[in-house]
Amino acid sequence: MAGRPKKCFSWIGLSLICLKMVASAKTAPEIPTIDQAYSKISNSITVEWATVPGATSYLLTAEDGDTVIETMVANSPGTVMGLKAATLYQITVRSISAAGRSQASPPKQAKTVLAAPILEVSSPGPDSILVHWEAVYMAIGFSVSIMRANGLGRIWKENTTNTTLTFTTLDAGTLYTVKAYAWNANGTPGDDSTCNQRTSPRAPANIQVSFDSGALKASVSWAPTEGAFNYTVMALSDTSELSCTTTFSSCTLSSLRCGTEYLISVLASNDAGSSRSTAAGTLETVACAPGRVTIQEDAPGQLSVSWSNVDLGDYYVAFVKSDDGLEVHCNTSVTQCNFLSECGFTYFISVFAYNKAGQSPLGDVFNYTTAPCCPSDINPVLVSSDRVEIVWSPVRGAELYATKAVGGFNMVECNDTAPACTLSALECDTKYNITVYSFSEVRGSNTSCTSQFITTAPCSPEIKNISKDAFSMINVHWRSSNDKATYTVTAQGEKGLYWCSSSGQSCTMGGLPCGSVFSVTAVAETQAGRSLPSYRVPLETVPCCPASLTVTQVTQSVVNVSWTVGTGAHTYVTVLESHTGQSKCHTRQNHCLLGCITCGVNYTVVLKAISATGLTADCAYQGYSSSACCPLGVKLYRLGPNGIRISWQATRGSANYSTDLYGSKGIFTCAPSTGLSFCDVTEIPCGDVYTVMVSPVAETGLKLTFCPKKIYSVTCSGSTLGMVIYRGKRNAD
Repeated sequence: MAGRPKKCFSWIGLSLICLKMVASAKTAPEIPTIDQAYSKISNSITVEWATVPGATSYLLTAEDGDTVIETMVANSPGTVMGLKAATLYQITVRSISAAGRSQASPPKQAKTVLAAPILEVSSPGPDSILVHWEAVYMAIGFSVSIMRANGLGRIWKENTTNTTLTFTTLDAGTLYTVKAYAWNANGTPGDDSTCNQRTSPRAPANIQVSFDSGALKASVSWAPTEGAFNYTVMALSDTSELSCTTTFSSCTLSSLRCGTEYLISVLASNDAGSSRSTAAGTLETVACAPGRVTIQEDAPGQLSVSWSNVDLGDYYVAFVKSDDGLEVHCNTSVTQCNFLSECGFTYFISVFAYNKAGQSPLGDVFNYTTAPCCPSDINPVLVSSDRVEIVWSPVRGAELYATKAVGGFNMVECNDTAPACTLSALECDTKYNITVYSFSEVRGSNTSCTSQFITTAPCSPEIKNISKDAFSMINVHWRSSNDKATYTVTAQGEKGLYWCSSSGQSCTMGGLPCGSVFSVTAVAETQAGRSLPSYRVPLETVPCCPASLTVTQVTQSVVNVSWTVGTGAHTYVTVLESHTGQSKCHTRQNHCLLGCITCGVNYTVVLKAISATGLTADCAYQGYSSSACCPLGVKLYRLGPNGIRISWQATRGSANYSTDLYGSKGIFTCAPSTGLSFCDVTEIPCGDVYTVMVSPVAETGLKLTFCPKKIYSVTCSGSTLGMVIYRGKRNAD
């Protein structure tokens, strides 16, 4: 304040005093004083200062002459980041409050520490780690330390002015942590850098090799090594190199070559590198299969087998196996063997080479076939008129059989691989000389085989005619040229089998049922066998007559004729015939309506059953008498006070009649005395309409109802009958 204010008690003076007090409260905070500034990290400097009352934050400033870097912090200590390593900076601090910021503090100099070296590490061997780094600015020396990454064990530390350092006598396959920093001329250490590095594994030991000669593969095993991630087995020969990789302590080398020596080694690897074992020795595989195998038959029954020499083969074994399963072999150190052989065999020959590793792989299998043998047990299993089927036991060495049949000037031949032959297109009833020859593609045909005679079956007869005599006997006639043959004729149908036999040219059979269809064949038979049946000839017997027939009168001039079904009948013709004429119908059904029938006449009844081919059976039945004729002139008369008389005119053939009156009050019936043509109803109600019908009565007592009906009204006169009035007529129902 410039001076002591005057004492003034006016309101204006008091206001000025208040304003001056407010202005004094908003002045900037005090300037801080730096206690110390130092660097522990190459890109930062840490500053410490005394706290300024009223300051809410602080502004740190670092200047190196080229750049200015500012950092706002809340309190002491504060750190300025983003600086250059090994660089001298001038540091100032300003305090900040709501009133503003203070002036910069007196500057203080501080230098950032050296930068951390950038490390490159590797493991040149299972017990060493090589550390390399680039030179660090302002550094005059370096400190490098190493220890197990798991913290166990001792720490190795080395100081050096070089940029490389190797740590030795380390544990193989172990992960280590490497730490390094640089120092300047004052001995101040800089930033440190850390990295991990694993030592490479030791070379595998206790290597064992097991060889599988059959599969041409080797199984290699070893003792696991510390820190190895995987293993590679190497097999090296003069001409090839094989390998397999695994994470286990064994591996299988496949596709090894026969007749080859391999040098086996095992490589253990991890992320640091690999270590190769010393050679486990040589692996000698089995010899390759002998080649250029030749087979010769020096003389009948003597086989000579020879082959070429192979590498790594100590001795040879030749196997000879016949196709019947018998096997022989010879063991030799030379390249030839001799074997006994038999005719008709196929021999399969293979040669193997052997050494300490085992047997060579299977090479080519050769075969040699000797000449086949002749079939001896030839048997005919089927002899027909034009064929002979023969079989025989298979013979050794035969690939094909040739069968020849010679009969007169006719020769038939067939070839087949099966021990059977069917000679076809032969002549019937002929003697053949049959021979079977064996054949192989390598040795040809054996022509010394014997023959035998076989006669074919007789020729089939030819049916020329089938006839029927007056006694319904069937006569069959045929034609044939066989020598000393017996013939059998059969008629086969649904109703059974019928036959006859003869050594001549015909035979007779009887008893064949009606309405049947038969197939007639003839067969010839000799000692050589039976012929094929002749061509079938159809035989049809006449249809059967229906067992019963019934005639029923439908109307005065129409009858219905019905009958049972006749076996074999396709259609029927029905005829009713009398002196007055004939009525006829032709139908496929078992009934028929016949019209134009004359009443009161005797008819003869005839029915014809006809087959589908037109064969006809005439069937006769009992005669039929048509019904009596309906009466004429039917009339009603009043008969006394309560009675009615019905009269009519009798017609031809009538015998008895029956009269019926149908009214609403009842039905009234009367029958005339014999010979009369009227009858009376003595008591009948008047005042009703009556339907009157006079019907003939058949001999069976059946009343025929097809005659016409007349209608009359009967009136009343007081309590008695009045007038009888004719109202018309109606047909029968």
